[in-house]
Amino acid sequence: MKVIDGSAELEEKQGGKKLLRLRITAEVNGVRDDYTINYIRDDRNKTMGYVVMRADAPGGREADAERLAAVVKAITGKEPKIRRMKDGEIMMECGREHLDGFMRYAELADAIERWLEETSR
Repeated sequence: MKVIDGSAELEEKQGGKKLLRLRITAEVNGVRDDYTINYIRDDRNKTMGYVVMRADAPGGREADAERLAAVVKAITGKEPKIRRMKDGEIMMECGREHLDGFMRYAELADAIERWLEETSR
């Protein structure tokens, strides 16, 4: 597994909610891909990151989830939660502990800190 690039940006959604997008380019088992983890604050102000796996990814959704889980664990030291939906969709969830792990990287840290400050209640 090799992490090639990473960036973070803030985006304001309808209704004034702020979204944090972490973009990571990585190569896992010879497959290079770009991943976007979207972080939001829920109604209870809980930090939640999510990714919906792509059906068109090499090997399909399941292989995509396995590759991204390996990337997240390598970067943060924590295994993300993977949810398999009845309709075949696969969603990966990352929590605050993952966000703290992502903050160890300079390319992501400033935007993450700013998002946490702007969205805390």
